[in-house]
Amino acid sequence: MPRDVNLAVIIPAAGRSQRMGSLKPLLPFGHETMIERVVRVGREAGINEIVVVLGCGAERIIPLLEDHGIAWLLNPDFDDGMYTSVQIGVRSLDAEAHGFLVLPGDMPMVSSTTLRLLRDGFPPGQGRIVHPTYQGRRGHPPLIDSAYRRPILGDHPHGGLRELLARYPDAALEVDCDDPGILMDVDTPEAYQRCLSLMANRSD
Repeated sequence: MPRDVNLAVIIPAAGRSQRMGSLKPLLPFGHETMIERVVRVGREAGINEIVVVLGCGAERIIPLLEDHGIAWLLNPDFDDGMYTSVQIGVRSLDAEAHGFLVLPGDMPMVSSTTLRLLRDGFPPGQGRIVHPTYQGRRGHPPLIDSAYRRPILGDHPHGGLRELLARYPDAALEVDCDDPGILMDVDTPEAYQRCLSLMANRSD
C-alpha cells in the first residue's frame, strides 16, 4: 500500500447483547476485553483512524476507550440495527480518508494480518470494495472505498450494509485469507467459548 493511502476502521459496538446475556464489548479475552482486542487489531495493522460506535452500555465502555485514547461516538438509534452505527461512523471520518473497514466489535478473532492483506490489496481511488474470504466464503471486515460514503449515508436498506454493497458487484475484489476469524462473531455464550478455544491455539 502506498504511504499516502489514508484508511480508517469503524467498529460498531452498540447492540444490546441480548443473546449473549452480558455486555459483549467487556467480555474477557485473555488479558484484555473484547473491544480492546478488536481495537488492537486495527492498530497493529497500522491504521491510525479508529472509531468505536457505542449505544447500549456506553457509560461502562467509554472509560475503557478513553484510557486507551480511542475515539468513540454515540448512536442513539442503535435499536434500529448495526447499519445506523455504520452510518454514524462513516459520517465522522476524515474527509481525506481513501477508504474504511467496517469491523464489528463482536468479531475479536479477525487477525491484524488479515487487515494488512486487505490494506495491501486496496487500490485507492478506484471505487473498489475489498472482501476477505476464507474457504470461499466472504466475511468481515470489508474495506470500502470512500466513494461509497454518500450511498451509505443516503439509504437504509432492509438487509443493511451487506445488501448495499451487493448492489456493486463489479466493484468487488476478494482477498483470500487463512483466517476463520472473519466468519466468527460472538453472539451467544457458545460462540464465545468457541472463540476462546481458538484464541488459546493462536499466538495473537
